[in-house]
Amino acid sequence: MKSKAILIREHGGPEVLEAVEIEVSAPGPGEVQIRHKAVGVNFVDIYYRTGLYKPASLPFVPGSEGAGVVIAVGEGVEDFREGDRVTYPNGTGAYCEICNIRAASLLHLPDDISFETAAAMMLKGMTAEFLLNRTYAVGPGTVLLFHAAAGGVGLIAGQWAKALGATVIGTAGSDEKVKLALRHGYDHVINYREESFADRVKELTEGRGVDVVYDSIGKDTFPMSLDCLKPRGLWVTFGNASGPVPSLAPAILAQKGSLYMTRPTLGTYIASRDELTECAESLFAIVRGNKVVININQTYPLAEAARAQTDLEGRRTSGTTLLIP
Repeated sequence: MKSKAILIREHGGPEVLEAVEIEVSAPGPGEVQIRHKAVGVNFVDIYYRTGLYKPASLPFVPGSEGAGVVIAVGEGVEDFREGDRVTYPNGTGAYCEICNIRAASLLHLPDDISFETAAAMMLKGMTAEFLLNRTYAVGPGTVLLFHAAAGGVGLIAGQWAKALGATVIGTAGSDEKVKLALRHGYDHVINYREESFADRVKELTEGRGVDVVYDSIGKDTFPMSLDCLKPRGLWVTFGNASGPVPSLAPAILAQKGSLYMTRPTLGTYIASRDELTECAESLFAIVRGNKVVININQTYPLAEAARAQTDLEGRRTSGTTLLIP
């Protein structure tokens, strides 16, 4: 079967994203074949494109989240059948019309959640779930700082953290993004282009600092993120939007208040089937309960994946970006 896809033959800039037609084999044992209705665009896709993260091999089709309809099932698959609405948060090869994916990675999509919403929220929403509920147990009384508050994960996390009773501080890079984040759960949003976010956080917390900093930016927010924490606070570095964090001497954590740090990944938090389904069900519940609204602010045809990644990398986007096959 033929499928339109985006192929990367070598690492590099957005120009290496090549629109092609590929041959898709029948699903193998334990696999499900799906026809995508929508595909999510994430910074992790850029990391694989540039080579910061290493793919299994070259060439490869990028992309890790999507939603669509089952069109065939492989031997041994019992939980899915043709016609099922499905989604996934942590697959491979999503930038395409048709793909085969392990049934163990797939989730049934509730009828009242659209394909577009699912593709926009699975990786980002499940990331917010494990960050807020399991990496650090956010609740009433928690004061937190979330960088990139107007981004895909940031908009979900702001609403979710507020629903959990936290005081939510964010950063954003323009007045427009500040206003967007303030409409999505944040109590305070700092325009980091106009003032020092570390100084402002200390002002907002009357010098105490925050319990936890969630940092997907990397190089540009280090080490100032550490200066926002209270003694024994937690720095959660979970992305590298501005580049990798420089080498870290453990002594800096002692000097800045006996701090903790962690570098979590979604894959570790949904490694078992039970963890995957529990995380997804938590996300579905909070979205269906209207406590979190998913913002799809940019949509591109599949063939324009290079433009989508260019805009994301250039911080010209907010909320979630989708590709439509």
